[in-house]
Amino acid sequence: MKAWLCDNPIGVDALKWTNTPTPVPGPDDVLIEIKAASLNFPDILIVQNKYQMKPALPFVPGSEYAGVIQALGSNVKHLSVGQSVACLSGTGGFATHTLAPAKLCLPLPNDFPLIDAAAFIMIYATSYHALIDRAQLKPGETVLVLGAAGGVGSAAIQIAKAIGAKVIAAASSQEKCALCTELGADAVINYSHENLRDQIKIFTNGKGPDVVYDPVGGELAEPAFRSIAWRGRYLVVGFAAGPIPALPFNLALLKGASIVGVFWGDFAKREPQANHDMMTTLLDWYRTERIKPHIDSTISMENLPMAYARMGSREVMGKLVLVN
Repeated sequence: MKAWLCDNPIGVDALKWTNTPTPVPGPDDVLIEIKAASLNFPDILIVQNKYQMKPALPFVPGSEYAGVIQALGSNVKHLSVGQSVACLSGTGGFATHTLAPAKLCLPLPNDFPLIDAAAFIMIYATSYHALIDRAQLKPGETVLVLGAAGGVGSAAIQIAKAIGAKVIAAASSQEKCALCTELGADAVINYSHENLRDQIKIFTNGKGPDVVYDPVGGELAEPAFRSIAWRGRYLVVGFAAGPIPALPFNLALLKGASIVGVFWGDFAKREPQANHDMMTTLLDWYRTERIKPHIDSTISMENLPMAYARMGSREVMGKLVLVN
């Protein structure tokens, strides 16, 4: 097998496309032949030693992938050789094969495209957990999605529309705003050229959004929170802009608003049955065409540095997928 090895987490340039022995699954693992793997923001941080999880060296980056099971551990009874699965295990995806814990594998319907499957779990699980579980978003409410053309942002638009909410999508270019409209957004804000607060007032008749979905952080956080509606819920999803904002607590008091943390990974571990039910719902929504990942582009696995460069340029809309 071949894999991108990280033996010195100083950045993408230190990764090496390397021949390595194909591993044998332990009792609770499966061996997966990887067909597709998506590139996510944590995949950038982890090779720079900036992510909260710091795997032992050397490791293979690539948190999310899909493929076909080639071998089973002795304790694995619910999966079979030849079955297609998606997995989000944190590492291992940027390779031709990987070992994955069987409990993390999502069995796929026979007609589920593996490119879509590799781009499915992280964005939809995060966004569903955020909007439906944490924010309790209701039909008819308004949600402001920041970074709306990115992976989780594009998923948030689709999930909010699937339950009958109104969506204001905020993005950094006209091209990204056009994609948000295509995905179902009711209104768009290009915050590179338009004042975020002024546009929110126009689109909500001064009321503000009931929910703010924020995977960006940085300088957008405070103006978005100042615009939130009475009893609004501000979802802290991530910090793609880099800086972690510090919001004045008096704003929460004045608006009767909630600042709500979103950590899908821990939710999945602590509440496995609820997570299983959520993933079942999401697979059904995909089958009935209520949601579908927007694939920005596909790039050969051997050209991973090119994919990292595109992600780092902030040009990606939706998900970028590596293919073997």
